[in-house]
Amino acid sequence: MENIINYFDTIPPLHRTIILVGGIAFFWILESISPLFEFKYKKVKHAGLNIFFTLTTILVNFPLAFILVKSSDWVVKNDFGIINWLPEMPIWAYAILGLMILDLIGAYFIHWLEHQVKWMWMFHLIHHSDLNVDTTSANRHHPGESVFRLVFTTIAVVITGAPMWMVFMYQSISVVLSQFNHANINLPNNVHKILSYFIVTPNMHHVHHHYTQPYTDSNYGNIFSIWDRIFGTYSSLEKNKLIYGIDTYMSPEENEHIGSLLKIPFEAYRDPENEKYNKKP
Repeated sequence: MENIINYFDTIPPLHRTIILVGGIAFFWILESISPLFEFKYKKVKHAGLNIFFTLTTILVNFPLAFILVKSSDWVVKNDFGIINWLPEMPIWAYAILGLMILDLIGAYFIHWLEHQVKWMWMFHLIHHSDLNVDTTSANRHHPGESVFRLVFTTIAVVITGAPMWMVFMYQSISVVLSQFNHANINLPNNVHKILSYFIVTPNMHHVHHHYTQPYTDSNYGNIFSIWDRIFGTYSSLEKNKLIYGIDTYMSPEENEHIGSLLKIPFEAYRDPENEKYNKKP
């Protein structure tokens, strides 16, 4: 465990890049071997659009990373945060508890909030507008959303009391799990049933990308599936009933072009109850 901590405490930027790119490459190949859906799309073109938003996320996070570093240094120096207030425990328990709190606040809670607050939803729906969800969809986030997700990650670091090695470990696991649970792979149902008691699986998260409520407003988790079960936001849907996208933006002209997607948060809110926008495929 000490070796793992030392690694993440000094993880080189190149290794973080390898985790990001390597994860996409691995699940990209897996999608070709055992796809969940046989999408009729140009896979490379689709990936190019989503990778553009991956790059904007990196461009937002890179210059603001010092905020996470300063926050982590402060909580460690001042012995602040939940895991620093608890009795002494084995380092592995310390790590798991810290990762769970970071995931709860920095992933589950902000994700849930984005579905409740209209102006936040207008940024987040760019992620939901993808009609062909695959591993590249994991980082399809508007630059504006990347900013307030970083804000909540910082809040999570302070509340948790996470040292920097734990932050880097959390971010690395979060990236890979997000690529995994978005991947267009046919995960056997018995494997899903076992894994979904611990982590978020593709079978679980794909339901979140169904184009209408209540499924859109469920399965918010990224790493640990326990949060959806505890807070009553877990739901399931048969594969043959899944339709990706978001009901108010089902037109490819709107959700397959970078310019159109970047402008969506600044447009008027579309009420899904309005038949004008409720475009069923």
